[in-house]
Amino acid sequence: MTKVGFLGLGLYLPSRRMTNFDLEKIVETSDEWIRTRTGIVERRIAANNERTSDLAIKAAQEALKDSKISADKIDLIIVATISPDSSFPSMACKVQKAIGAKKAAAFDVSAACSGYLYAMTTAKQFIQTGMATNALVVAADRITNLIDWKDRNTCVLFGDGAGACVLGKVKSGGITADFLQAFGDQGDLMHVVAEEPHSPLHPHKDTAQKSPYVVMHGQELFKMAVNSMGDAVEAVLKKAKLKVSDVDCIVPHQANDRIISAVANKLKFPKDKIFINIDKYGNMSAASIAVALYEAVKSGRIKKGDNVVLVAFGAGLVSGANVVKW
Repeated sequence: MTKVGFLGLGLYLPSRRMTNFDLEKIVETSDEWIRTRTGIVERRIAANNERTSDLAIKAAQEALKDSKISADKIDLIIVATISPDSSFPSMACKVQKAIGAKKAAAFDVSAACSGYLYAMTTAKQFIQTGMATNALVVAADRITNLIDWKDRNTCVLFGDGAGACVLGKVKSGGITADFLQAFGDQGDLMHVVAEEPHSPLHPHKDTAQKSPYVVMHGQELFKMAVNSMGDAVEAVLKKAKLKVSDVDCIVPHQANDRIISAVANKLKFPKDKIFINIDKYGNMSAASIAVALYEAVKSGRIKKGDNVVLVAFGAGLVSGANVVKW
């Protein structure tokens, strides 16, 4: 079967930093409380004039430059996001327009924090079946637009950003195994609350409409995240015919340092072989793994020949994992 791997990587991070001390001025919290419970020190917040598509386009442009593949050679664009500019056009179509990939098919994937892995796995199959040769996969979220900034349990966790990759045929290695799973019956553990839309058929006395915001049941979600991420790693390694001891680096979704520690304990895997950057960016939803993978590769933490596991868990609830021979 055709081997599919990474031809280029890109990211974009807003310049505005929000530290824990900044949050102390907004809600009843403290730097010490946030650090000990999450591992987060600061996060990036998109500028007022930056939309999700702006983040996605800049990450996509860097991935193209890194791959040395021109936009006219891209025939598939998939954007993973839960915070699009609008219902339509899709973020993928906006990226297509911005980079000039006129020959590409384009669509979005909604799988929350697991979105990058869902989109990447989908693109891989397009290439393996011959429907695409080079695919651009982007994960972008301006998730701070969906946050209730009066809720100290959620507003301290999230940040904005985008990451991207170009996938194509490789002679050896590449993405060697995939695993995706959903737990839709437990979706209420993390969901977005929004009032019903107004229409003549559903009149409201009050015409004021609240913005959607994230609601999360932390304790139950913690247990699900640890178990599902651990199970996903074991399942994908079984598909790849590898053992945990064969893995050189795990790049997990950056939701909470305590979750990452618990997953490491569950797998009996050394935490120092897990790439962590949550302290700098918080939880960027779909973008978290994309940005972490970029930094792990560019910093030399992931080297040619390494066995790498990407693993995520997110709202839906959904989980996913991939094995990559770098």
